[in-house]
Parts: sequence; structure tokens; C-alpha cells
Amino acid sequence: MAEVVGGAVATSGKFPWVVRLSMGCGGALTAPRVVLTAGHCVGRTGPTTGIKVIAGAVDLKSRGAIVAHSVTVFRAPGFRDETRGDDWALVQLDRVLDLPTLPLVEGTVEEGEFVVMGWGQTREGSMRQERKLHYATVPSVPDDTCAAEYKKAGVKLVASDSICAGKSGVDTCQGDSGGPMVGRNATGEWVQVGIVSWGLGCARDGYPGVYSQISTFRDDIREATRRLG
Repeated sequence: MAEVVGGAVATSGKFPWVVRLSMGCGGALTAPRVVLTAGHCVGRTGPTTGIKVIAGAVDLKSRGAIVAHSVTVFRAPGFRDETRGDDWALVQLDRVLDLPTLPLVEGTVEEGEFVVMGWGQTREGSMRQERKLHYATVPSVPDDTCAAEYKKAGVKLVASDSICAGKSGVDTCQGDSGGPMVGRNATGEWVQVGIVSWGLGCARDGYPGVYSQISTFRDDIREATRRLG
């Protein structure tokens, strides 16, 4: 998918669990040495040492940024490509990071306003991704509305696996894939509701961003995290 279009630059420490992966994706610390990202960002399940992770900083070139590397990847067994669902994966790191982790949402949350973030492009067609983390607030779009729009483009939405969100001029874009979509729980803390998955262009009218729905995969993510953690 893409970077955050129509967003603002995050202040230091605002989203302490968000990370940048070297293949040009985002992710979130779901455990002290496990990153939750999109399945289409990584390769097959197994030992993987080639992913560099930058954490603990909104500026990727900050002296305070923490660097870790992948040891193993676990990709959802049902993943085929991002438009067909099961678009999630875990990256086990070579070290424990002393940073907050992002809890997974409890229950099923499918509507409301959510926050998305990433270091991707800030407009469709841009050749440049960002050095500093951008974020934006996006409203959810009903599954049936979203599915009807994408059907016109010849893409079938896997509604049970997805949350659609966005509005004209505000969206994720290239380089944001794998990053978290978050909301507030009853006690006001951030929880992860979605994972940036795919979309048609960036912030186009009628084509909201599509996010892997955490509540659908929560038990599987937790079990796989426990094994890697």
C-alpha cells in the first residue's frame, strides 16, 4: 500500500511501538522481540536474517533510534496475496527491545475513527518516502460500500478479513504496508485494530484503504507470538 497522505508529522514518543522495516514496510511491536506486520511484506515462514528494524524514534535518522534485525519470520499459513486475505506476519527480532508494546484490540471493532501511520509516500506517485513518521485519522467505511467500490475495479474484497477506512485526501500509501491502524479502548489506551494491507492508489475518491482486521486473526496472532516471544 502507501504512505500517509493528508497527515501530520508525529511528535517524539507519540507512537512508541511503531517500527520501520528495511524492505519499505511498517510494523508494530506486539511483544518485546516480535513485530506484527503484513504478510505481503515478508517472505515465507522460516529463518530470515535480512530484515533490519528501526524502532524507538519518529525520525529514522535519529541518534536515539534502536536497530535490531530479524531472526525468523512467521507468515499466516493462508496468505497468498494481499487482496485475498490472511495478510499478516510476525518478525522475531535478535534482541528484546525496551519499548512499549501495542496490545491487540479485544472484541470486534469495525467502525469509528482510527489512526494510521507510516514513513511511506505522502502523495500518490511520489518517488520519495519519508524520514519522519506521519499519521492521520481515517473514518471506517462499511464493508458493503467498500466491496461495491472495489468490485467496479475488478477486485473482490474479503470482507471477513478486512476493515476499510479512509476519506478523500486522507489515506495510507506506498511504504506504509504492515503498519498499524489503531484506536482507543475503553480505558483510553491505544490498541491495534488493523494492519495496512492494500488499496487502489492513494487517497482516491471511492477507494478507501483496506486493512487486515485484527479481531479476525487475534487468536492466531497471539498463539504465534507466544511461540516466537
